[in-house]
Amino acid sequence: MGEFRKKLHRVSPMKIILTGYLFIILVGAGLLCLPISVKAGEGLTSFSDAVFTAASATCVTGLVRFDTYTHWSFFGQLVILGLIQVGGIGFMTFAIYVVSMTKKKIGLTTRVVMQNAISAPQMGGIVKMTRFILMGSLLMEGIGALLLSFYFCPRLGFFKGIWFGIFHSISAFCNAGFDLMGNMAAFSSLTTVGNNWYVNGIIMALIVIGGLGFFVWKDLLNNRFSFKKLRLHSKLVVTMTGALILIGAVLLFLFEQGNQNFVNMPASEKTLSVLFQSITARTAGFNSMDLTTMTQAGQFLLICLMFIGGSAGSTAGGIKTTTFAVFLMSITATMRQKKNMEAFGRRVEDSAARVAASIFCMYLLLTLVVSMTISSLEGLPLLTALFESVSAMGTVGLTLGVTTSLGMVSKWLLILLMFIGRVGSITFLIAFSSDKNRAVSRLPVEKIQVG
Repeated sequence: MGEFRKKLHRVSPMKIILTGYLFIILVGAGLLCLPISVKAGEGLTSFSDAVFTAASATCVTGLVRFDTYTHWSFFGQLVILGLIQVGGIGFMTFAIYVVSMTKKKIGLTTRVVMQNAISAPQMGGIVKMTRFILMGSLLMEGIGALLLSFYFCPRLGFFKGIWFGIFHSISAFCNAGFDLMGNMAAFSSLTTVGNNWYVNGIIMALIVIGGLGFFVWKDLLNNRFSFKKLRLHSKLVVTMTGALILIGAVLLFLFEQGNQNFVNMPASEKTLSVLFQSITARTAGFNSMDLTTMTQAGQFLLICLMFIGGSAGSTAGGIKTTTFAVFLMSITATMRQKKNMEAFGRRVEDSAARVAASIFCMYLLLTLVVSMTISSLEGLPLLTALFESVSAMGTVGLTLGVTTSLGMVSKWLLILLMFIGRVGSITFLIAFSSDKNRAVSRLPVEKIQVG
């Protein structure tokens, strides 16, 4: 046991995080391959499709090869929901909570891994934060499940209605995008209830709450929702989230005037549709309108929203709202010829711009390479391939209806993007890097021309 602990200390936190998610995906895939996981008459699920589904659930993405309701049995749906919960909240959160319940001392290595796993700003209070994340998540999911059950129970019966409420609440809070609405129409997502403000309102609220991040909610509660008292991180998250939802909804409304299906909608349904799509595009993956009928401008706007994603330390994916905010601040500082990036009366450290640029470029490079590859292999329009790739990398789950027909290579490329998108591109790179050759001295500086 002592030798094992010594080896564990030598393993980087990033590798532990990667290994943990990979292990969960493989276990989930193994369970989904079992005959008990599929409904009668569906046939056994191939290993590659099981891995795809398990990866999509664990990485809280929502891209599917089969309709969740019509293909998977109750056991299969339960496995998927379990993967969503573990993937959304984080396997380290559950692990540390279980250890804390045994009153055992949690070592430094475990705390470091946890800090990296949930993007904690500091190591202090990490165990208390773990309890807050777990209890807060279960509370919000419970409230969401109860409210959704009031809609589903009268229509589906008590037990089935409760199950639908629980499933969609957890899926929405974890920004997963899996749904059971295939009982009405396969692969329909929320299009069958696209005009229902009650259901859509609850789903939107859960998506936003889950996408803000646990540390932001802790800050909001500690300061009684006083914006002035919030930390800079929380201010940026709240501001960017509100701005992206509003701007996304307005632009979607304008762009979709060329969409005949959208033009024929009642005014209230139009408002609900653009608001819902603006929110869900930033990593939730539900859709309340047919995305294939959208204009190319509208589809590209969704790609941009998916690329940005939610906030750091949340259940959401993407480059994160704070990364995008730092990117904008860097541009603003350059335009105004300011030495430092500033926001809300605070100066942002210079290293944040370098990290933000790295994340932005990594996501852009990976999605472009995979998009061009899928477009070439599958004979798809580049915009369609880009939509699927960004959806996978941003752990969103929105699709233009081509995921089910993709070939083996394209399928595994999307699995890789979902995995990198969940653990983070920087985490993925650092896990395979070594600090043995890290230089302790600084080389001479020489200027280059940029721009």
